[in-house]
Amino acid sequence: MKTAIVITALSSLAIGSARDQVGPPLVDHHQHLLSPAVVKLVTPNPAPPGGGALQPIDADKLIALLDSAGIRRALVLSIAYSWGNPGRSVENEYEKAKDENDWTAEQVARYPERLRAFCSFNPLRDYALDELARCAANPLLRSGLKLHIGNSGVDYHNPQHLERLRRVFRAANERRMPIVIHLRASISRRLPYGRDEARIFLDSILPVAPDIAVQIAHLAGAGGYDATTDSALAVFVDAIAAHDPRVKQLWFDVTTVARDATHDTAMLLATRIRQLGLGRVLYGSDGATGGNLPPREAWAEFLKLPLTEAELRTIANNVAPYMR
Repeated sequence: MKTAIVITALSSLAIGSARDQVGPPLVDHHQHLLSPAVVKLVTPNPAPPGGGALQPIDADKLIALLDSAGIRRALVLSIAYSWGNPGRSVENEYEKAKDENDWTAEQVARYPERLRAFCSFNPLRDYALDELARCAANPLLRSGLKLHIGNSGVDYHNPQHLERLRRVFRAANERRMPIVIHLRASISRRLPYGRDEARIFLDSILPVAPDIAVQIAHLAGAGGYDATTDSALAVFVDAIAAHDPRVKQLWFDVTTVARDATHDTAMLLATRIRQLGLGRVLYGSDGATGGNLPPREAWAEFLKLPLTEAELRTIANNVAPYMR
């Protein structure tokens, strides 16, 4: 028994030492900036006690966070969709969404060699296609599109919602604009989500955009990793194993998935990452606010997953085509 304990301890030391040899990711594929306007929008009134209110994050602050982590570049996903959250009543909503996209573009323009922006909006809004076209005409926003299914109140079982989502995917495909999508349906609205909804996305949405890369955020979840997320991700694992042509340009980011992971969850995450294929997996940290870790600490947390040094290095060195 003592011998076994010693061997286990030595193995753990060896794994830890190997991880120390893995450098920081080349790219953070999931970052956000927060304008003063959007901070005011999403901060409760009155603000929570104890100084829990969100703080703005501009390009200077993000670059400092990336420098601390040794990460050179980042994909900045506009959160203009926040203005179109159906749980809010916003006067001149489209103007506010445009302002958020433009503010993000202006910030990213300060560090053109390090930051790239994707525009965003609620795909259910009447202005969705207009804003997509406007972003496509802006050199600072035409790189791609961020969609947030949960924040936008998209119901996979609503035919009208699916048609509007298809229109956006089709238009993005026509303009060759890659998409990063937060696939998880709204938790606060208790909309159904899991294997059936992931299957709807695979069968009904993804096929209308065959020519662009699509990045599924948070391994198909919303941060952390639970049974619901795993049931959705399993749909894509099965499609990849079957060499389904619809997933040829599908990527997955591991943003915040290792947060508070138990031993069993960490083991499952490692298995799912291998099943997806290491070459499809992208590192992301998320915006350093609302309980999310800064990039340096988030990467250290991800390194705790039971992946080999070679596997971790592959993920660290992966760069999505829209960041090359």
